[in-house]
Amino acid sequence: MTTPTVEIARFPALRLLAWQLHQERMSEPDVLALYEREWRHLDPDRLDPDERALIERLVRTYGHGVLNV
Repeated sequence: MTTPTVEIARFPALRLLAWQLHQERMSEPDVLALYEREWRHLDPDRLDPDERALIERLVRTYGHGVLNV
């Protein structure tokens, strides 16, 4: 079974965090790890609803309900 991926361009904050990666997609666990590692650069109140929902789903699925920031 393959790990689902996320299209980076669909999510504005993710696009900013992943600018140096030069790739179009990332695995979902890698996306969660990137959000956690770079959280200090985000304003959570300014996340759009789709991106907020993505983060919440990733936290439930891969973070066992915990966002490590």
